[in-house]
Amino acid sequence: CEYNPFHAGHAYMVGEVRRALGADVTIAAVMGGIFSQRGEPYIAPPTYRAAAAVAGGCDLVLELPYPYSAARAADFARAGVEIAAAIGADVLAFGSEVGNLTALEARRARLDSGELRARAAALSAADRTLGQTRAAARAYEELYGGEENLAAPNDILAVEYLKAIKTLGVPLAPMTVARSGAAHDDASGGAGYRSAMEIRRFISQGMEAGSFVPTGAAAVYARERDCGRELAGEERMELAILSRLRMLDRAAFDALPDASGGVGARLYEAARTQPSLNAVLAAAKTKRYAMSRVRRMCMCAALGVRAEMSTGTPPYIRVLAANARGCALLRQMNDREDGLPVVTKPASVKNLSADHEALFALGASAHDLYVLGYRAEGERKGGEDWRNSPKIVNNP
Repeated sequence: CEYNPFHAGHAYMVGEVRRALGADVTIAAVMGGIFSQRGEPYIAPPTYRAAAAVAGGCDLVLELPYPYSAARAADFARAGVEIAAAIGADVLAFGSEVGNLTALEARRARLDSGELRARAAALSAADRTLGQTRAAARAYEELYGGEENLAAPNDILAVEYLKAIKTLGVPLAPMTVARSGAAHDDASGGAGYRSAMEIRRFISQGMEAGSFVPTGAAAVYARERDCGRELAGEERMELAILSRLRMLDRAAFDALPDASGGVGARLYEAARTQPSLNAVLAAAKTKRYAMSRVRRMCMCAALGVRAEMSTGTPPYIRVLAANARGCALLRQMNDREDGLPVVTKPASVKNLSADHEALFALGASAHDLYVLGYRAEGERKGGEDWRNSPKIVNNP
């Protein structure tokens, strides 16, 4: 999940999971940390978004670390499934627009078929403006009809979760909850639960979004705002990002995730010549590549991420927030001999391998860039991620 921010629709899903699996079920969320799949900073830092989620009904929140949190859908989903399996979960619950596991599994099988892959490759070869995703969607429509919406964001991830469960062979039973209320990126208002995009817009304009956020979560966000740890806007990070991009050589851009097809070269040239981040993105984008892909690459370039960094298994499990039930699960996780190392105190990463410390240091660097966007100047201190302990929430 992303919980960007945790809102009433997320609380509804947590409630549906608890109703389906029993009041005594422990619900752990695997949540993206600093930057999202869209290459954008999350609206609040991870420990506080996690505390809001626990206040809103989750028992435990674990971090999907950067750069996995900002990876393409397949790597984002696989890393989340690996963490869920590593903590001993037996059910993987996720939202979807379709809300039907049978339909999602049928879609997964079709998208995985050799027939579709061959047709998508042929379409992409014939039309160089067609990226892999659009070519697959067009091939799917040709082969199986065009009634399904393959662009629905939650359904895209749902299919990737099912693929990861099958590919990894992990004993996770999938469960889906139908999305209720506004669509994922709908900022138009209307009846039902508001989308995270609309709530972010309210917050960015200084408006009160408390009526769309559970009471406990709203209290967490209010405390953060009062402390000055409110993200004022990505533009405050812009000069730092641009300066980092201009210091990189061509090889660094070619080594980025998703840099195939010449987009790495385009981004390199744009970064050297364009006067703003938006201008860099506009100059690098083509019909073949979605803007979210180019934005992800910009952030990866600024933070030194290479293609191979988000393709492996996350080397540890970092705890962001928990209540009493979540703490009980943590004790069970620490007793597992076959699981990943559990990180509660950041300093303990230095007692693990160099790979563990390198990934944590990368996330800490991302956090240091992130805090430049805070409204309060005094809160833009570096090195905070090395000192942040999990938030323990005492639910009533």
